[in-house]
Amino acid sequence: MTGPGETPWWDRDRHTDRRGFLIARNTIKQALRGWFACHEFTEVECAQLQVSPGNEVHLHGYETRRLAPDGSGQTLYLHTSPEFACKKLLAAGETRIFDFARVFRNREADSPLHAHEFTMLEWYRTGAGWRIGADDALALMAASADALEATHWRWQGRSVAVDAAPVWISLAEAFDTWAGIDLAGCLTPDGRGDRDAFALAIARAGLAAPAEATWGDLFTDALVARVEPALAAIEAPVVLHDYPRPEAALARACQGDPRFAERFELYVCGVELANGFGELIDPVEQRARFEAAMAEQARLFGSALPLDEDLLSALALMPDASGVALGFERLVMLTTGARHIDQVRWTL
Repeated sequence: MTGPGETPWWDRDRHTDRRGFLIARNTIKQALRGWFACHEFTEVECAQLQVSPGNEVHLHGYETRRLAPDGSGQTLYLHTSPEFACKKLLAAGETRIFDFARVFRNREADSPLHAHEFTMLEWYRTGAGWRIGADDALALMAASADALEATHWRWQGRSVAVDAAPVWISLAEAFDTWAGIDLAGCLTPDGRGDRDAFALAIARAGLAAPAEATWGDLFTDALVARVEPALAAIEAPVVLHDYPRPEAALARACQGDPRFAERFELYVCGVELANGFGELIDPVEQRARFEAAMAEQARLFGSALPLDEDLLSALALMPDASGVALGFERLVMLTTGARHIDQVRWTL
């Protein structure tokens, strides 16, 4: 798409300006495919049309209709991630898979790091915990740098050396260090959010706690205001891990403290690059989490997405696994120094 006053993406001069980034994108993709081959992963291609595009509160899918020859129809959605299909493949017996998936996010704001349509690199390992998934993400970052002989990842004036040792920090440590908030004290023993305790902690930290804000709203506000700016200042990749359970709908609870879940996010130069889980495979708990998330989506937006009943059936057969989703265009941007996601997308 072209904005007011912009030349179209297929303008010869504009394409020439972007082409170096696009060729680098191809080089990085080839290198990452090589890494997966060396580690005995199988590449898969998940169908983009799904019964449900995903069931997280702030994710919205593009809706369409599949028509039969007699004109009867079925509502389907372009997926926001290949996750549901990948998990069914694990239930079917696959053990290591990856997908360079074209994914779609409705209600997504256009920005240098966001697009309505982009590429999600997603991979799964059975019999592996979330830490192995995080190690995979760090190794893929290194492979992308090696492919272009890059020495640094760069974004908006910030720089991280390729050989910088990663920093691992839990959400509880991060909130305590940079926001002065006892995150564990804002959760009930079984992992539900204590909204009143959080609002009090937020106010004591000097942040706003509007009466209408939910526990999740307060968490996001504190994360964006205090934690993420601190992460951006760290001149190393940062693995932020052990998320509170209300913020990890698809991750299993931590064995040592069920108030938290086996979720991590990888940040580089302040950019959220990857998101991974020790996957929740209990269909009863997953259904309850989905239903709660969709009730909140309906409250906020007036409608909610359907549940994928086949996924819930497949979870009963799925082995323990880790799964990671990495924004492929963001990795290309960090590695090449591109300033906008449109510079690294072949067509817009």
